[in-house]
Amino acid sequence: MKILIIEDEYPAAERLEKLIKKLDPRMEVVAVLESVEAGRKWFANAEHVDLIFSDIQLADGLSFQIFEEFPAHSPIIFTTSYDEYAIKAFRVKSIDYLLKPIKAPELAEAIRKYENIREDFSPKAYARKVETLLDSLEMTKRPFKTRFLVKNGEQLIPINQEQVAYFYTANEMACLVATDGRQYLVDYKLEELESLVDPMNFFRLNRQFIARIDAIQKIHTYFNGKLKIELRPTTSQEVVVSRDKAPAFKAWLET
Repeated sequence: MKILIIEDEYPAAERLEKLIKKLDPRMEVVAVLESVEAGRKWFANAEHVDLIFSDIQLADGLSFQIFEEFPAHSPIIFTTSYDEYAIKAFRVKSIDYLLKPIKAPELAEAIRKYENIREDFSPKAYARKVETLLDSLEMTKRPFKTRFLVKNGEQLIPINQEQVAYFYTANEMACLVATDGRQYLVDYKLEELESLVDPMNFFRLNRQFIARIDAIQKIHTYFNGKLKIELRPTTSQEVVVSRDKAPAFKAWLET
């Protein structure tokens, strides 16, 4: 197995290389790159590697800049210090990561997971997955709304995001349901709301609902791999998470 390391801290790179060789002497680290610029040059004339270990924060920028220019054709295991938004994005997109300082058991598990998927690895599908990860990480840099101004009779009142239980659509209109059960119309489409609320706290369950984590009352397994959700306050509408979206929903709950 040929491995590439992208890491600007020499001790961290040296430690990772030693752990890899100790784990399996047959693994070959073909190069250690220290910067975004070095990554660009290497990938412009690169030989094939089986696996990439990449730090996120490099001296001259983020390693994501490399993969935006050169879509990944090999699996990447990102190495990072803890950041809750970034880790959530990795989990939801099912892309592997290791927290620094890297420990031997976690490294062995990451490589084992790669070996299990190696035969079915699709560069094109993986490149799309990395691309959507980058989009998700870009979203985490945006400022999120902390309150919504809603109409209540002849008055306008602010609703803090902590008071929001969920949003849903009805008759092509978006409604905000507060934790006390009161409902208000909001001047946003659900697609807009999805980009305005903090993804650590809110999840797009389906086409009709975006819910805050505190509003998830019960989760039931449903037919064909779907999940049925009970919300608090209750709703007369059936709330179902599709089979395709269920893994991302579970990952969100565990973050």
